[in-house]
Amino acid sequence: MSAEANNNLSARLDGLLAQVARGEIMEAMHEYYDDDVVMEEPLYGRTDGLAANLEREQRFLDSVRRFTRFDVRHRVAGAAVTFYEVEMGWESTDGTHVQLQQVAVASWRDGRIIHERYYYDRGD
Repeated sequence: MSAEANNNLSARLDGLLAQVARGEIMEAMHEYYDDDVVMEEPLYGRTDGLAANLEREQRFLDSVRRFTRFDVRHRVAGAAVTFYEVEMGWESTDGTHVQLQQVAVASWRDGRIIHERYYYDRGD
């Protein structure tokens, strides 16, 4: 991958993280995720396709009263792959406060995420 393409992927990652930090999660998914994206995470397993991932994400968002933290600790953009580490927190609609450290690894094609996997401790 050329340095220019690598810089473009870095800019795309920055844009994605900025939107998520502003709470524009659904908008970010429409902007940065491919229609055929596969997302995997410990709590939900594998979800195929943007439509199914939007539904899953909306269910999660419906359980959140407010986000309290989204701090990106590290981020790397490489040859069609990005990594970032984030510390995040939220208050659930039932009043539970959740703190999570998470790493996300994403594969990109044509400026959109085609596969993303999250790594975090579920706490069980």
